[in-house]
Amino acid sequence: MNERLENEKISTLLISLAIPSILAQLTTLIYNLVDRIYIGRLPNSSLAIAGIGLCTSIITIITAVTNLFGRGGAPLASIRLGEKNTEEAQKILGNCFKSLMITSVIIIVILNLFGTQILMLFGASENTLDYALQYLRIYSWGTIFAQLSVGLNYFINAQGFAKYGMFTLLLGGILNIILDPVFIFLFDMGVAGAAVATVISQFVSCLWVLGFFFGKKTMLRLTKKSLEYDLNVMKRVFGLGLSPFFMSSTEGILQVSFNRQLLFYGGDIAVSAMTIMMSMSQILSLPMEGIAQATQPIISYNYGAGKYDRVKKTISLALKAALTYSIVGVLLMELFPSLFVQLFANDPELVELASWMLRVYVFGFIIMGANSTFQQTYTSLGFGKRSFFFAFYRKIILLIPLIYFLPNVISNGVLAVMLAEPISDLLTTITNSFSFKSFIKKHLQTTD
Repeated sequence: MNERLENEKISTLLISLAIPSILAQLTTLIYNLVDRIYIGRLPNSSLAIAGIGLCTSIITIITAVTNLFGRGGAPLASIRLGEKNTEEAQKILGNCFKSLMITSVIIIVILNLFGTQILMLFGASENTLDYALQYLRIYSWGTIFAQLSVGLNYFINAQGFAKYGMFTLLLGGILNIILDPVFIFLFDMGVAGAAVATVISQFVSCLWVLGFFFGKKTMLRLTKKSLEYDLNVMKRVFGLGLSPFFMSSTEGILQVSFNRQLLFYGGDIAVSAMTIMMSMSQILSLPMEGIAQATQPIISYNYGAGKYDRVKKTISLALKAALTYSIVGVLLMELFPSLFVQLFANDPELVELASWMLRVYVFGFIIMGANSTFQQTYTSLGFGKRSFFFAFYRKIILLIPLIYFLPNVISNGVLAVMLAEPISDLLTTITNSFSFKSFIKKHLQTTD
């Protein structure tokens, strides 16, 4: 695989890595959305969807911990492979594996002891709390499977085995689609059945990933020596993983902010609509992330090998592809919002509310394909602080304050809360575009 990363034509290589990476993200999308699609067909579906949405905020924060070690460690390991330093790359893998195991246990304990309090803090009402608890109490026990399958999958992709990484998610996604109606409807378990199906699917994905690292294909292996903690390694992992951790964890905090404000201005039905908005956000962002992640092994490896021209060509192609997707995706949602909303709801009142909310919410995503490429490039090159800054800028400096400020100047509270998203998305992407241009000039100087 190293030979391909170093010498194969960039367009051919990127397509070969992007297709399975995008399919993997689409599988993740289905994985995340299928519960909501089925639950939207239950009695009291609006309240049930709201309950699942509250759990999604918690799951997003769990994913942040996964990204801290997975997305923080994988690019570093890939750079070390480019430098022909396999021993150091394996040490990074082992340290991240051990960290994922430890944090999983901590998360399981916290969710089982304080689940009710956390959900109330995140915007649950008396009407939605029971649905949220049914899901969370079961889902929490699958945390270790989710963390290992997703976190270690980054190390599979970092070696260039995108097809194998795709199957990690494909296995879980397909199994979840099959098991959801069985547990939700056939066994009449409702929301709890969706959680059971998810945990079983995560367990199978976890076995698949572990099988790879004990197989013959991998360049990186889990050894006793690699599991010994190295503070210098973990400092580098934290330094690079802080940005994706922050982006994911603040996404959970954002969801809490949205939920609490919408509960105040629009009631439970507005919270239900926000769950649908989060689903739309994933439809737009996950394929873009798939394109960006496909560039990571190419960029990291060739940066480590000093082949900056290949790095720049990869960035250019990824930027064009991601922007094309974000523009087309947003235009479709602007033109046909009710078609997308009806995937998750059949309540006429909820469909009407969510449809106009969607048009406002997604508008700023139209150029977010560029921002996605910029952020992944910073991380792939080892400049995690720069990636962190723009994540901080978008969410903490712009978005969260706007969620609370705009309702004070716009009479329609729900509309005001929704407007915070496109304003922050557009401002962040435009600002990041200028910064990225100077960054490339400074750090990817070529002699040819």
